[in-house]
Amino acid sequence: MPDGGRHLPPSSRFRIVLICVAAVITAVLDVSILFAASPLAKQPYWAPKIQTAIGLDQKGISRFVFGLDLDELIKGRLETTQDEIRSLLRSAHIGYTGLAVSGRAVQVHISDAAQLVLAKVTLKTLTDPSADDDAVQELVLDESGPVLLKFVITGAGIKYLTSAALKQSVEVIKHRIHDFRRVESGISEPIVRQQGDDRIMVQVSGLKDSHRLSNILVRAAKLTVQMIDGSMPVKDALNGPLPNSSSMLYSHDDPPVPYLIENRVIVSDDNLINAKPAYSPQSHKPIVLFRVDSKGTARLSRETSQNVGSSFAVVLDGRVVSVPVIREPILDGIGQISGNFTVEDANDLAVLLRNGRLPARLTIVEESPMAAPK
Repeated sequence: MPDGGRHLPPSSRFRIVLICVAAVITAVLDVSILFAASPLAKQPYWAPKIQTAIGLDQKGISRFVFGLDLDELIKGRLETTQDEIRSLLRSAHIGYTGLAVSGRAVQVHISDAAQLVLAKVTLKTLTDPSADDDAVQELVLDESGPVLLKFVITGAGIKYLTSAALKQSVEVIKHRIHDFRRVESGISEPIVRQQGDDRIMVQVSGLKDSHRLSNILVRAAKLTVQMIDGSMPVKDALNGPLPNSSSMLYSHDDPPVPYLIENRVIVSDDNLINAKPAYSPQSHKPIVLFRVDSKGTARLSRETSQNVGSSFAVVLDGRVVSVPVIREPILDGIGQISGNFTVEDANDLAVLLRNGRLPARLTIVEESPMAAPK
């Protein structure tokens, strides 16, 4: 007698196959939904593109417009001119007094009127047109007094300076965002372009915290290492005249802590070749390690060898961020920046230092989240 449980008619077998196929499709769809709902889950090879697109749609697009701080840009250019005048006059053994930035000019008094002609010849290179195709004269000489030389920045010079600074800023911003994308996943390739004569537009998708990125982009990231001036108590310096070779700088603390700092720079961001977040072996708190080039290593080695037991200041954008005591000479060119850093702070500071200094600080003109696509 035939066993009906072992031999099914063709129509029944076909229905069973259909049911099995449907079950497999349903299972696959359920798995894909599970991966989409859990971005931390381990995804199959075909899931990441779907997940990334969903993440960007959910977070939307952030748009920033930054303006260049023109006053800071001009001030920086004039301070560079001031340093050049000091160096040129000293090399030529020409005495001078009153070298200072005044408004949109740098002025200097030549001590001996008999050396005035020699001084003008020595400083002539400052008023030469730029060496590129535009041949812009950035500075002009204004002889306001018998022995007073004043180098004034021109309107054409300001325009030339602004144009060059915008181009440089666009490249620095691109590098910073590219580096930041390695720290924070899910961020799209940015759109960065100049807008008008003095602004930069940035558009990026997938940000978790737009303010965090804007804070990274606006900072000039001017880093210097300078010795603490221990020639007088800070309290006395606050109440009286400062030494000619030093300045009073403040920390980011609340309230800010004053420090008397020597103007002489040991190393700067120009010497930086790398920076990375790390943890202090002593406190186990986040820090930033930086490495300087061969010139910076030689200077750091010389200064720390001569000043064991003293302190130096790490200054970022005019604020003191760290004041380590020199326990032993630093011979390998590696320094550290410590403070009350979170892991995020240390990561962001390393991004800033690795990708170069802006020619001037940027200001946020517009910061607007755009609606996510539907």
